[in-house]
Amino acid sequence: MEPATTPLVTRHDEQGVAVLTLDSPANRNALSKALLTQLTEAVTTAGADPDVLAIVLTSSQRVFCAGADLKEAATVDMVEQAGRIIAVQRAIVAAPVPVVCRLEGPVRAGGLGLVASADIVICSDEVTFALTEVRLGLAAATISIPLRARLAPRVATDWFLTGRTFTAAEAQAGGLVTHVVPADYLDDEVNRVLADLRAGHRQGLKHGKELLTGELLADFDARGAAMAQLSGELFHSPVAQERMAAALRR
Repeated sequence: MEPATTPLVTRHDEQGVAVLTLDSPANRNALSKALLTQLTEAVTTAGADPDVLAIVLTSSQRVFCAGADLKEAATVDMVEQAGRIIAVQRAIVAAPVPVVCRLEGPVRAGGLGLVASADIVICSDEVTFALTEVRLGLAAATISIPLRARLAPRVATDWFLTGRTFTAAEAQAGGLVTHVVPADYLDDEVNRVLADLRAGHRQGLKHGKELLTGELLADFDARGAAMAQLSGELFHSPVAQERMAAALRR
């Protein structure tokens, strides 16, 4: 497990935009305790900065997020860990400025919760997604809260129950992704969206976002603890422990 002091999330500012970069290449930005803690703090701090008009979530590597840290899952209280996933998603939704997610490469399992919590998602056409939890005897419990707010019911049923890999085009059609562009134009599209956001005033951005996120925040508050409990119990189950161990051996 990475030491808590190792910086796994970095920040730099560009003309009123706080760029938060996931930087845990050893485990493909898996949602470890350290990464979740640092990302929640980074989003909260950036959102409170009066000079920030938008936040960008991106990755230092091609993979955006591999999902839960399966090695760590064998050694920590996964109910508490699931609570941290709820907390970071809620922080993204509650941030008083728009959160833009930049996706260059694969997103798996819990990583889709970060994507679904963001306000605008800009994606290379090479990106793939999968909710692989079901294949480990788990369920996409904690991330179901933002995902169900974004996805059409039939799409959610397909992705949650099959665990199959789906494309960026499918993700856009299903409501998970806002814009899909060729890989070579990804940063151009991100810059185009950020130029529009920079043209706004923080007060307008804040209140405009509040109009869109109230029901989702209420859902986090109503169901977050129950989803964390369910997630943790499934992670600690014999079936999941056996399947996670097998996955790590491959």
